[in-house]
Amino acid sequence: MNKSLLEQIQIVSGFAPVEITTARTADAVSLKNYGRCLILFHKGIGGAGEDPTLTLLQGTDVAFGTNKALDFTTIHVKQDPTALSDVGQWTKVTQAATNTYTDATSGEQAAVWAIDIKAEDLDVDGGYDCIRASIGDVGSVSQIGALEYLLYEPRFAAAPESMPSAIID
Repeated sequence: MNKSLLEQIQIVSGFAPVEITTARTADAVSLKNYGRCLILFHKGIGGAGEDPTLTLLQGTDVAFGTNKALDFTTIHVKQDPTALSDVGQWTKVTQAATNTYTDATSGEQAAVWAIDIKAEDLDVDGGYDCIRASIGDVGSVSQIGALEYLLYEPRFAAAPESMPSAIID
């Protein structure tokens, strides 16, 4: 296979780098045209006890009028109190099925969190095919964060400029 990565994924910004001292809700994305979505949350160093909580919901459309929890059990993390460039490997974290994740020492560390969602993980029979992530208010110490969706396994092959949109139904 000689395809470029851009011929295999669609990248959607959930929210650009911003202070997460206020709760942030990412835009919703549709998995109608994709088999999987990697949710990637990247944050800078903040303060002790000001740990982000990531929450996932599933919806019936990108307007997100009807939604409910999207439980997951696995998240991969890279965290370091000084520099993420010192972390070469992901750490796999397994938790009981829930739609949230936090780490009690993540506030004072730079971090990248990755959650891989399959389209079939959603309540497809109930009409759910969209997802949205959010980060709760971390407190008062300055902490920058950003969230990206990387949708892959497109249902139809296309050139990068023709990949199906994930921000419309």
